[in-house]
Amino acid sequence: MTIHSVLFRLCSRLAVLRRWGGRTFSGEVAIPEMGNGRRLDWMIRSLGAMRRPERTRCAVWGAAAFAVGLAGCASVGGVNRDSSADAKKAVVTERIYARWQALIKGDLETAYTYLSAASQEAMPLKVYEIKVKPGMWRSVKIDSLQCEAETCKAKMTLTYDHARMKGIQTPFEEDWIIDKGTAWYVYRAE
Repeated sequence: MTIHSVLFRLCSRLAVLRRWGGRTFSGEVAIPEMGNGRRLDWMIRSLGAMRRPERTRCAVWGAAAFAVGLAGCASVGGVNRDSSADAKKAVVTERIYARWQALIKGDLETAYTYLSAASQEAMPLKVYEIKVKPGMWRSVKIDSLQCEAETCKAKMTLTYDHARMKGIQTPFEEDWIIDKGTAWYVYRAE
């Protein structure tokens, strides 16, 4: 099935739902199956009966639905313990930088979403917000990343500012686990 046929199917269904004898119709509509090319003609007539703004709206909604469906299909696979080390490293690298960008901006709620389920159970969001004090971090750089079956260890350099000194660089490590198709940060209380 091509993209055009999917969009035609969606648009024809929307066209029938919106314009049924000039009235709004909200019931389920059975679209005739392919047969001697009649279905395509029927879809084109349905789209032709729509005014231009309605066709444009239908095309936009169709494209949006297709993009959401495609994104859903892409996220189903994810990474797992059997994925290649490169695939794991790519996911972990992306998530490390996303989490640190949230921390640098001071968005603790977003940063909290990167914590593993066990870390979130051990520390609710309110406690996390009290323990983590944003505002001094400037950047983070991954120096090395080692991934094994379900775990990854990242060695990084954090650049931050202190009240009397600017641009301090300090090395540190983070542990990440592979679970539910992606990577999760394991928070360690110090």
